[in-house]
Amino acid sequence: MSVRLNRKSVVFIPNPRRTITRFYFTDEEKALQVIRKVLQLSPDEAYFELQQVLRNFSMRHRQIAKVFEANFQNIQRLFKKLKFEPDSLSEDVRLLIGSYFTHEYSVEAAAYFNPSIVAHPDQHGLLKGEKRIIVSFRATGEGHISSIVFREGIIDADNNLHFNKPGNLDEMPECIKRTVYNKKSFTKKLDEMDIHKDIVDLVLDKLKSKFTYGELQASISGTLKDVTLTPTKRKVIEEINWVADSHYEMTFSLNTALSERVIFPISYSERNGIEDARFVRFTDDDGAVTYYATYTAYNGYTILPKLIATKDFYYFKISPLNGKYAQNKDMALFPRKINGKYAMVGRYDGVNNYIMFSDKVNLWKEAQLLQEPSFPWEFIQIGNSGSPVETPEGWLLITHGVGPMRTYSLGAVLLDLDHPEKVIGHLKYPLMMPNEKEREGYVPNVIYSCGSIVHNHELIISYAMSDYASSFVSVPLQELLEELKNNHNKT
Repeated sequence: MSVRLNRKSVVFIPNPRRTITRFYFTDEEKALQVIRKVLQLSPDEAYFELQQVLRNFSMRHRQIAKVFEANFQNIQRLFKKLKFEPDSLSEDVRLLIGSYFTHEYSVEAAAYFNPSIVAHPDQHGLLKGEKRIIVSFRATGEGHISSIVFREGIIDADNNLHFNKPGNLDEMPECIKRTVYNKKSFTKKLDEMDIHKDIVDLVLDKLKSKFTYGELQASISGTLKDVTLTPTKRKVIEEINWVADSHYEMTFSLNTALSERVIFPISYSERNGIEDARFVRFTDDDGAVTYYATYTAYNGYTILPKLIATKDFYYFKISPLNGKYAQNKDMALFPRKINGKYAMVGRYDGVNNYIMFSDKVNLWKEAQLLQEPSFPWEFIQIGNSGSPVETPEGWLLITHGVGPMRTYSLGAVLLDLDHPEKVIGHLKYPLMMPNEKEREGYVPNVIYSCGSIVHNHELIISYAMSDYASSFVSVPLQELLEELKNNHNKT
């Protein structure tokens, strides 16, 4: 028996008009040449050129002059080589120079995919049977760099989805703040990543038990001045910096709409992308709600699983996920503690689904096998497709499986409510496979999800189509649960 699917008509496709501003710097000598040329302009010429830039871009970006000033500050150190005092420059010249070190980046020009879906923090002012939602997406632009973007909408009483028109001015965070590190826990994370202790000590022995990001940078800089360091040791020191750079906080302006907030790669650990955020509305034992998201940071050659925490989608705290079993992709947090512990599903070995329990949300030291690939459509590997959803019958976990021709399909398992390490039901056949309209894209024959939500007796799954676009499908919840229970222990 197959479960009925209702594919929704709402489809999100990439929009190349969604742009942010980024600092642009290639190499020092080119930068010095540009600065020299601008300094040769007369005051009238500098004013004229700046006005041209402002006219072309002030309608595309909020407070573009503020961006130019910030990027001027980023290259101010170069004026020492020119033997020129930057404070003597007029505002017009400073902003014009800053504009040469700024460029637009289209965050979703290539793809808009791998969505997750959660209930909005604000559920006021709705009609009966409605729910306000937030959907996150993995947006990908030039160079295949991925970021996190959001859309806000409402599911109505008939489970139709309606989304707000997005704002026009996408923005990066207004404020970024680094953290204070504990030497003991920082050293442990380095050990988990097999970063050599003898080299770690070269850097950390100079620091106190707690240290700031700036103090660590100073110690790293001092260590690198040792001319006897081998290329290998220098590479290891870079990895120490990589881990430190992965802790930060960000705040968006209250002037931004949710759809305008872009979490773009900031740290070295994620410079090639923020991948597959799985958001979940987590309710603690005292009733406090925090929105967590696990994601994969990618720096071009290795990955680092990380965790986002927010309560309002304005302020976000980012940190690495630590522990032996937090070393791969596909981690998804349960929406509440179970038997007093945080719970997570993941795929640390790249093939099987595991379940983990921990006293801390960012430390995962133990795991047990939950599910192995059992059916032809998942023989290559399986994984989760977002956080488990709580139902009266058990924890409903949407999965994905990879089969022939590397086709990605969605499946489902049912886990015991009190002991989710026990599988009490599963689907023998895929819940959903890519149809003819969904199989064409950047990566053909793939459907993939990072989250689902229950509303009005249906499971609504957000999903991506061939790593290009995104849509939604609803499934009668009780029908799915009955099918899962009917297949318990059947092969």
